[in-house]
Amino acid sequence: MKRIFSASEPARDAPGQVPGSQPAPAVAASAAPVGSAAQLSFEQRDGVNGSYFNWLFDNADVPGLDTTPHENQVLDALTAILASQQSGAALVRRLPGLLPQLLQSLRSDNFSGAQLSRTISNDVVLVAAVIRMANTSFKGSGTTISSVEHAVMLIGQEGLRHLLTSVAFRPIIDLNSGQYTRLLAPRIWDQSERCAVANRMQAEDMGIDPFEAFLAGLVQNVGLIVTLRIMDQMSRGEKELGSEMFCARLVRDARILTCSIGREWNFPDSVVTAIGEQAGMRKGVTVSPLGRLLTQSDYLSKVRILVDNERLDKDDPVLFKGLSPRAMGCYRELDAIADDALAPPASAPAP
Repeated sequence: MKRIFSASEPARDAPGQVPGSQPAPAVAASAAPVGSAAQLSFEQRDGVNGSYFNWLFDNADVPGLDTTPHENQVLDALTAILASQQSGAALVRRLPGLLPQLLQSLRSDNFSGAQLSRTISNDVVLVAAVIRMANTSFKGSGTTISSVEHAVMLIGQEGLRHLLTSVAFRPIIDLNSGQYTRLLAPRIWDQSERCAVANRMQAEDMGIDPFEAFLAGLVQNVGLIVTLRIMDQMSRGEKELGSEMFCARLVRDARILTCSIGREWNFPDSVVTAIGEQAGMRKGVTVSPLGRLLTQSDYLSKVRILVDNERLDKDDPVLFKGLSPRAMGCYRELDAIADDALAPPASAPAP
């Protein structure tokens, strides 16, 4: 992964620096809004985030604002990881060896479709994903794509980068880990994928690299998925996590952990910065263009999920206040994306 995402410059962190102990500093950016990014109010984001985590944990029995003793144990364990010399990336399940090779090939502007097709053909999950994506793109044309090489040519370099990156990170979820990973990880991954697609759809209008936007949305919750393992290890088989204060602190610290992992994997600086900005967002603080886009796409994807699960009223005007026509169009398209582009291939194991 370091070879895939490493920039031309070496990492700036000193060897002894603890990765992820602080959110990534914001890059220089104009205070004026870029493109169509909405100026969502704190009340809008807070209300949707509260509803999302109530749905995520499905636990109406956790009382009030204050954290429980069990929640404090989980948060203390996460804080200890952030303060230690432990590698954040070491907590993530190892990715399949074939995918780094493919993604490295796609970084070149002179990639060979025939060579990529031969490599993809060695992995049945990738074969199913690529052919499925090609057929989804040409739905209604009366043409069925059955050849991997044909599918690769139709999808193109950018489409393959997005598809393979999405497939690459699904193995970080270990459904055999425990109850919280088994129940929550698929929901978190679904939201991450929708957020990534929303980012990609709006990136060019805002002058942002579409792949970096897609990557930021996809990996922003890696730290949260890793934290589910801590919950599993400390779980006593009862539903006792999910209070409002617990969720707020959990998301903040999990995003800091994501930044630590992202730096170790040499993600682009803009991606790490945008994710770090979500952890420390405050009124009046300048946020990078990708950070603003990530905030909006995170919001749109959560609203879409909550409306689909009847946790929010789709006709509530407050939900969509301040959103541009482009953002509203993106929101509507996320419904179809949930059925087609984001679902795992039929022959692939569920994430």
